[in-house]
Amino acid sequence: MAVYIVLAIMTCVMGFMVEQNNAVAVSENTTYSLMNATRQQLKNKSLIAMIFLALFGVSACRIAIGHDYWEYTSIFSLIAQDRYVSTEFGFNWLVRICQFIFGSEGKSYITIFAVVAFFTMLFFMKAMCDQSENFGMSFFLFMVFGYYLSSFNSIRYYLVLAVAVYSVKFILKKRYAHFVLCILLAAPFHMAVLFVLLAYPLALMKWNKWNVPIVGVVVASLLLFPQFYRRLIFIFYPFYENSVYDTGDTSIINIARCIGVLLFALIYYKSALKDNRKNMLYFNLSVEALIVYACCSFIPVVSRIGFFLNVFQIFLIPSVIRSIPKKWQRVFFTIVIIIAGIGYFVFFLHSCKDDGTRIVPYLNWILN
Repeated sequence: MAVYIVLAIMTCVMGFMVEQNNAVAVSENTTYSLMNATRQQLKNKSLIAMIFLALFGVSACRIAIGHDYWEYTSIFSLIAQDRYVSTEFGFNWLVRICQFIFGSEGKSYITIFAVVAFFTMLFFMKAMCDQSENFGMSFFLFMVFGYYLSSFNSIRYYLVLAVAVYSVKFILKKRYAHFVLCILLAAPFHMAVLFVLLAYPLALMKWNKWNVPIVGVVVASLLLFPQFYRRLIFIFYPFYENSVYDTGDTSIINIARCIGVLLFALIYYKSALKDNRKNMLYFNLSVEALIVYACCSFIPVVSRIGFFLNVFQIFLIPSVIRSIPKKWQRVFFTIVIIIAGIGYFVFFLHSCKDDGTRIVPYLNWILN
């Protein structure tokens, strides 16, 4: 656990050292070459690179971390033998390519985990650089909300989650074909990502007197006719029906978090949401997350759907803070959110001891 705490402190400090100008994303400040970059621009690039290497290094060096770690090693072995596996063909081909390059004997599975970790962290970091108005705060929330450590489990899912977060930049730029292509390329690694083809464009909705009752009817139908929706889900994902994942669980913590973030954003509606297309998108995604967590416990592994939606709170919260007109309020909420985030992170680490994720204690192939 000490490794995670030290890593979080070190990388978050570096994240807060990244400076952005005029409330634009890091990678959108200026297009510049290495020769004519300013000192701060080089500092930003260096800090982000060091953060990426630290996250990638800890993830790539892990061994026997995650409840499905050894399950994946078995999958890798079956793929090497050209035997049937239940994982998607895109992921299978990635494994085959890694085995062709690095071999499939001994502990070659370590390399495959490292390759997946590389691309997962790459897309997450690129998304934060492109979309956040405060990289330091977004990265802090990314760490304390547990998205990084959770990526040690369900590696296919977190790879496509990272791609999904990255893909929203295309929606914001109205490059919808690029968004669809991005998701379709991710789907062969985990089919759950296809959900966002509907959920993300739907979040562009502008609230008015007509769509509010429509949303109310949809929410009511989720509560009244869960079996109907289960039948629809199992048409596309039949292997989840009555599986170990079909437990009907929900998450009170995620419901509370969604409510808190939405109320915080609504307090500063005029400065943060009104006429701000990007923030409204993130706000609506949190509304969708709240609906999923509160009304859709019938969905197997509902958290996997919820994470596609509430992950964008790492962008919404910093943007709302930045939009607050009064400086003392910005400082106050920044302090409150940092304290709350640290508490959330401590609770998350503590819960990892008993929730079966096997994230702690940290083991690596260098020393263990």
